[in-house]
Amino acid sequence: MTFAKYLMIFALLAVPALANVNLGQTAPDFTAKDSNGKEVKLSDFKGKTVVLEWTNHDCPFVRKFYEAGKMQEYQKAAVADGVVWLSIISSAPGKEGHVDGVKANELTASRNAAPSHVLLDETGTVGKLYGAKTTPHMFIIDASGVVQYHGAIDSIPSTNAADIDKATNYVTAALADLKAGKAVAALGQSRPYGCSVKYGE
Repeated sequence: MTFAKYLMIFALLAVPALANVNLGQTAPDFTAKDSNGKEVKLSDFKGKTVVLEWTNHDCPFVRKFYEAGKMQEYQKAAVADGVVWLSIISSAPGKEGHVDGVKANELTASRNAAPSHVLLDETGTVGKLYGAKTTPHMFIIDASGVVQYHGAIDSIPSTNAADIDKATNYVTAALADLKAGKAVAALGQSRPYGCSVKYGE
């Protein structure tokens, strides 16, 4: 078994009891502070497509996409199309990936990332509300507030950047369908892969 597969299996086993967000349901509203201390509500973005990206800068599955410049590419393309992209950090204090607002902004700048907001969810409230299991774990909410996709970012669960272009990217495919006014043709949901979200006890 490869190290990447071991990490993925561990991530799927080592998760607390979480809520379940189902396809076709109204996305649960939430309020969280972003890296600049601004209060952000999901309901503020009604009428726009919203992407939720659970992230942890120390996770090798996350680093794969950022070090290759791919997550930034997805963010910029989505935001240019009017999509709201929320990167959410649910790592608890003292856990891997936990950052304060200053560090979060430094990471955004150093990686040339382009989310609409970076949300700090150190209590894990938002993550548990959505049942976020891994980093990355992706959710897409349409303009009417309905969950249209959740799960893995793509079809190849590895930490190897060479696999990115070989994989089917479920997120970009779903966003393209929504932009075209079509039903999401890709898998509406898939099993997320990555490091476990580092919730507190």
